[in-house]
Amino acid sequence: MSHFRNCLFAIFVLFANSIFAQTNLAKSEDSLIVPNKAMVIEKDITDLIRSSNKKDQHKIITATDTSNNQRLFSFIPAAGYSLQTGLAGILSANLAYYNDTAKNQKISSISTSVTYTQYNQTIVPLVANIWSKNNRYNFISDNRYIDYPSNIYGIGGRTDPNKGHQIAFYALKFHQTILKSISNNLYAGLGYYYDQFWNIKVLDSVTKRMNALINRQLGKGETSSSIAFKLMYDNRLNQINAKNGWYINLVYRDSYKFLGSDNNWQSLLVDIRKYIPFPKHSKNTLALWSFNWLTLGGTVPYLLLPSTGWDDQYNTGRGYIQGRFRGKNMSYLESEYRFNISRNGFLGGVLFGNLQYFSPDISAQFQVLSPGYGGGLRIKLNKHSGANLCIDYGFGKDGSRGFFVNLGEVF
Repeated sequence: MSHFRNCLFAIFVLFANSIFAQTNLAKSEDSLIVPNKAMVIEKDITDLIRSSNKKDQHKIITATDTSNNQRLFSFIPAAGYSLQTGLAGILSANLAYYNDTAKNQKISSISTSVTYTQYNQTIVPLVANIWSKNNRYNFISDNRYIDYPSNIYGIGGRTDPNKGHQIAFYALKFHQTILKSISNNLYAGLGYYYDQFWNIKVLDSVTKRMNALINRQLGKGETSSSIAFKLMYDNRLNQINAKNGWYINLVYRDSYKFLGSDNNWQSLLVDIRKYIPFPKHSKNTLALWSFNWLTLGGTVPYLLLPSTGWDDQYNTGRGYIQGRFRGKNMSYLESEYRFNISRNGFLGGVLFGNLQYFSPDISAQFQVLSPGYGGGLRIKLNKHSGANLCIDYGFGKDGSRGFFVNLGEVF
C-alpha cells in the first residue's frame, strides 16, 4: 500500500442531485452569511450546476422559509483514494429531513453507499438516525456489509509498520438502538448488536509457523451477539455538521454465548465531543473529541478489539492506515479547527491533530503515544443539511501518511 501513499488525490463528483424543498432543511443559520452587513448567499455544488441556467442565477432561497415539511434527497457518484482502499469508486445516496417544524427539531437522515476499491474491497453501509416529533425518540440503525482484504499488525503500540500481514474476510454488522428522552437532550435506551466475520484467511505468503499463529488467533470466523445499554446527551441542532453544543455517548455492551456469541465479554464505549464557535461570532468551529473504547471482561474476538479506524464510522486515527494499532483498551483524543475559505461557504478547510494510546493491561508495548496530524479541504455538497465532502491529508509516526476521504464530517 506504500506505493500509493504519495499519490495525489483526485476527485470528480458527477452530481445527479434530486432536491425537494431545500428551504425546509435550513434550520441552522448557515445558509446566510452576513459579513460587514453585505449579505452573501451560501453556495453548494448544486448551485454551481444551476448557475449555468440563467433562470436560476437570480433565484435567492433564504434560510428562514420553513413553510412545508418536504425532504431532500441527494445522489453522489465519486472517486477517491485512501491508505486502506487505494483508488475507490463510490455511489452514495442520502435522505435528510425534519419530522417536525419546531425550531429545536433535530435533523433525521438515512444514508447508504456502495464502494468498490483498487484492493478488491466491497463496502455497503446502510445507516439511519431518525428523530421523532419533539425529539421524543431516537432510532439509530447502523448496518454494514464488507468484503475486506485488510492488514493486521499484531497487538500493541510498538508494532512494526513494515511487518503487517494481509488477511481477507467477509463481515456483517447489524446494530439497532432505540432511545427515549428522559430529560432535555438526555436519552436512554436499549440496543441489539450483532457482528459476524467469516471466511477469514491469510493472503500473504508467510511461514507455516506465522500462518498457524494467525489462524490460531483469528480462526475461520468470529461472531458476537450482544445487548447494549446506551445513555446519550446531545444538544447539537445539526448532527451532520455541528457548529456548537455537546455530544456525550455511553454504550455498555454485553455479549452472551446463549445469544450466539463465541464468548461472553463486556465492553464500554465513552464518546465525548464538544463544538465551540471560534472566534465567538464567526462561522469557524473548534471541535474536540475524546473516544475511549474499553474492554471490561471476557475474551473479545480479535477483529472486534479496539483498533485504529475501526470505530463505528471508521474515522479514528487520521494519519494511519486502518487497523494499524490494536489492543484491549484504546484511548483517543482529537481536535479539529474548521474554517471557511470562500465567503459563500462552498470551500472550507480544517487543521487537525490526534493522539491514540493503548493501555498496558496486556503488555508494556501498549505504553506508547501515537500522534497524528494534518489538514484538509471541505467542499459543500448541501448547504441546507451542512453536508461536506471531506478531503484530508494526514501524517503519523514512522513515515505513515496518506489521504482520508469522508462524505460528512469526521466527528
